Amino acid sequence: MGKVIAIANQKGGVGKTTSAVNLSACLAAAEKQTLLVDFDPQANSTSGLGIPQPKQGMHIYYSLLALRPIDEIVLPTALKFLKLVPSARDLIGAEVELIEVQGREYLLKRALNPIRHLYEFILIDCPPSLGLLTVNALVASDSVLIPLQCEYYALEGISSLLVLPVISPSW
Repeated sequence: MGKVIAIANQKGGVGKTTSAVNLSACLAAAEKQTLLVDFDPQANSTSGLGIPQPKQGMHIYYSLLALRPIDEIVLPTALKFLKLVPSARDLIGAEVELIEVQGREYLLKRALNPIRHLYEFILIDCPPSLGLLTVNALVASDSVLIPLQCEYYALEGISSLLVLPVISPSW
């Protein structure tokens, strides 16, 4: 079963997307089956891999809401061993739409479970926040990579990530 790594920090501009794209490309160059999940509504990992804006219904928002199985939206990239789950601006609405959903913090984990065995590494590029999307990524992950710049506000962001409570399944 593949190792799932969230790349997260609540501060923007610290290199989350750059780290996600470059690390996934390096793993793929080393012939490791790798999946990059663009979980940021800005969709910079998607465009950074040269993938055009996905068609309606063909990005992570639809798998998160269980409207489309994730294996139907996985896209190939220019690298043989690298696949992408694209993002789009629609993902912005997910935080609001999921407020009332029971077990909402487990939706990404549930979406990834059916394909997790197909990859050696699954990297999740998180948005610059500690909202529901980032919480979903953290719950779905085995570990977290926290890129940061050596400056006060970036260090403040890491302290917020480190004090998140451990979430136990309620289902």
